[in-house]
Amino acid sequence: MVGKGSHGSSSRQAKPVGTINGGAIPKERLESELFGHVKGAFTGAASNKKGKIELADGGTVFLDEVGEIPLEVQVKLLRLLQEHEIEKVGETEKTKLDVRIIAATHRNLLAMVEDGKFREDLYYRLNVVPIELPPLRERVEDIPELVQHFFTKAREKHARPNLKLPTSVLSYFSTYHWPGNIRELENLIERLVVLAYANVIAIEDLPEALRYHRQALETVHMALPADGIRT
Repeated sequence: MVGKGSHGSSSRQAKPVGTINGGAIPKERLESELFGHVKGAFTGAASNKKGKIELADGGTVFLDEVGEIPLEVQVKLLRLLQEHEIEKVGETEKTKLDVRIIAATHRNLLAMVEDGKFREDLYYRLNVVPIELPPLRERVEDIPELVQHFFTKAREKHARPNLKLPTSVLSYFSTYHWPGNIRELENLIERLVVLAYANVIAIEDLPEALRYHRQALETVHMALPADGIRT
């Protein structure tokens, strides 16, 4: 969402936009997915292939979970940012590109730099315009809108246009602490849409974690006097 929004409001909006998750692709395939490969570069490379970065030439690449990228691939990413060129797997010739990189991660990259797990030079190359997004539990006011967005998306995906999410059920989402942040929220919404038996999602359909967390908060609230201080 961040990458596509920034791309759509930039001078590159008419150019390609690509996305790749550094943590979702096996390490042995990641370099090829990013930079491409030539025929015969490795077992199974039956033809030349352009990587996600070359396919987005002139546009934007949203690189999610950049903290998961191994050090040997970080070197090639740094070269792209510094020299605006890539080297495909199995090829020594450089390819010049014009690509803007937008990166995201849930990790503390500075701590990873100190531990030797992330290149310091790459960190500063990426850290041009940092945007720190607080965890979901610290921006509760965004939860209802996010729930409605993911609910609409899931209904369309699973062809359940008549399924409804009552306000009474929606309120449970704002009292949960969401340790898995946005991904946990989106996955839960999709699970509810898939598994809902009736055309209305009920409180009983919610996972125990949400229901028990809400009940625990209500119990604590009832146990306190009006001013919130125990006597």
